[in-house]
Amino acid sequence: MTERKTVGKKKDYTMPIIITGIIIVFLAFAVIVKLQHSSELKGLPNYTQIKGDFTKLDIDYDKQPHKGDAAAKVKVVEFADFKCPMCKKWEEQFMDKFQKDFIDTGKVQLYFMNYAFIDRDSILAASAGEAIAKQNNDKFWEYYTKLFANQGDEKEIWATQKFILNFVKKNISGIDYNQFEKDLKNNTYGYDVKLDYKIAGHLGVNGTPQLMVNGKLLPNAFDYNAIKAAIEQELAK
Repeated sequence: MTERKTVGKKKDYTMPIIITGIIIVFLAFAVIVKLQHSSELKGLPNYTQIKGDFTKLDIDYDKQPHKGDAAAKVKVVEFADFKCPMCKKWEEQFMDKFQKDFIDTGKVQLYFMNYAFIDRDSILAASAGEAIAKQNNDKFWEYYTKLFANQGDEKEIWATQKFILNFVKKNISGIDYNQFEKDLKNNTYGYDVKLDYKIAGHLGVNGTPQLMVNGKLLPNAFDYNAIKAAIEQELAK
């Protein structure tokens, strides 16, 4: 009798190889993303690293970037984050009108305060604004307008040291750039930014943009009629 030999099926390793390849590609991508994120965060300040006395939580108007007649009866404060898309929208939609209606007419003096809360590069963008304002108040407003015009994605880290240094060099003239670079890299005005944040929170600010008229927070920065009414009420006193 002839013995029958059983021949086993040859194993197919194609699928395991494909799966292994996919895993390797995924892990490599994850490492690249992590390294890129670490590179983006390099040089960005963190509120926990900024030390100082934050017990006095009253607005020192003299230290804030401002525009308008110092003798104006009404003080309006804008709280904003340079990464906030709604802040950009407010600037584009209302700033020119607000300027003509209230600032140019001598009715209002407008102040700016940082409420940098979206991410760590919000703090850096705010610190850059403070550094410019300390050199030249008018140049701060140029930075304000142009940075909003060049605003990146809210969900991405875009206001890095590299970006801001290049942006200011190309767009903001009439300042001591070397001093600005030194201030940005040393986070010279990080305390001022954190103090703004603390003061704003103490006053009830919980998002951006928000406006305050003679010490009273308005519920909706996009209701121009309500802004106008609040200002006119103060002017009538």
